[in-house]
Amino acid sequence: MDFSANLRLALLALIIEAGVGYPAPLFRAIGHPVTWAGRLIAFTDEKLNRSLYPFAARRAAGFAALALLFLIGWASASSLCAGLAALPLWLNLGLSAIAASTLIAQRSLYAHVFAVAKALELGLAEGRTAAARIVGRDISILDESGIARAAIESLAENFSDAVAAPAFWIVLGGLPGGIWYKALNTADSMIGHRTKRHAAFGYAAARLDDFANLLPARLSALLIMLAALVTPGASAAAAWRAIASDASGHPSPNAGFPEAAMAGALGVKLGGPRTYGEILVDDQWIGSGKETSATDIARALALYKRACVVHWLVLLLAAASISLC
Repeated sequence: MDFSANLRLALLALIIEAGVGYPAPLFRAIGHPVTWAGRLIAFTDEKLNRSLYPFAARRAAGFAALALLFLIGWASASSLCAGLAALPLWLNLGLSAIAASTLIAQRSLYAHVFAVAKALELGLAEGRTAAARIVGRDISILDESGIARAAIESLAENFSDAVAAPAFWIVLGGLPGGIWYKALNTADSMIGHRTKRHAAFGYAAARLDDFANLLPARLSALLIMLAALVTPGASAAAAWRAIASDASGHPSPNAGFPEAAMAGALGVKLGGPRTYGEILVDDQWIGSGKETSATDIARALALYKRACVVHWLVLLLAAASISLC
């Protein structure tokens, strides 16, 4: 596929995923690309990441595990694309888009964050339970503001990781590019942590994931800022100020950009101190607005939906512009 075709593929994949998501019966029957990659990552973690190995050997094993993941992903993508290439162009594009839609999580991201908002309406305990499904921090000590902040941060960060980034890599590399990114991002989420077990073994996944998300994270911040222009009660100017002042202060080189855009657009504070297990992480605040509340989750979701539409329009305009050249 050429660049113009990749743009159409990414756009169609986004629209398909927004419309139908990943059907639950299909997940129960065959799983999901993330679960397939997850099994391989867990296998290599068990077999290659041995505590008795020295640090350098475990780091090298992490590179080897990532190479194996990419090799299997490349072989799978190549086989799929070769089979689809024999079909008529319209059918090739349609089936490729259906396959690519499994690498994107617009609909499920919205559903998970919306579930936190609905749970908070029932009470603090229900809100904590729902938040625990999407964040890794200690939710037992969170009040309403803490739960809302966690949900909005997850929404902003995953708009980059699970929506903008896979679409970006589909545009650059077609279906194989999207599969490569999803495998990498899954590896980072499982082993790319600075824990005693994974500081060495997950090093390759964490550093390469940082690189892969470098441009998509900044693109997602721009999309949120543009969406704020057409979202009642949101401010694109405040989003820009928050990006300029706070994005680089986030411990992640990428997550701070969409989070800062979201915080500024909504006029709320994100980030700040949080606890993971028994470890207190004293991060700086992002945004200079008010404390978050349950109603701010609904505002964030409204902004998110518009950012998704802006994303579609950008891809559509890019594809149309290339076709006219």
